[in-house]
Amino acid sequence: MSDDPLVRPAEIEIDPDCLDEYDALLKEEIEASISKEPDVLMLYAMRVRGEPTQRRLVEIYADEDAYRAHLQSEHFLKYKTGTEKWSVRSG
Repeated sequence: MSDDPLVRPAEIEIDPDCLDEYDALLKEEIEASISKEPDVLMLYAMRVRGEPTQRRLVEIYADEDAYRAHLQSEHFLKYKTGTEKWSVRSG
């Protein structure tokens, strides 16, 4: 396995009626990930200018194992199940 950090970009489009709720859950998930997972090196969410329903995320993990552990964390699963009904598109 490589010692290089794993970088994961994501593009998400949110139902316009759910933006505030989505952003609140995303903020909670990012704060929990950074404070509880030492191998989550960076999670950063951005809004797209002129596209209020779009979000871009940049995630950096120490390695593939850190990413896999993150996907099983309680806070990520809460975010994932809580927001999947609001996502129009993700990639």
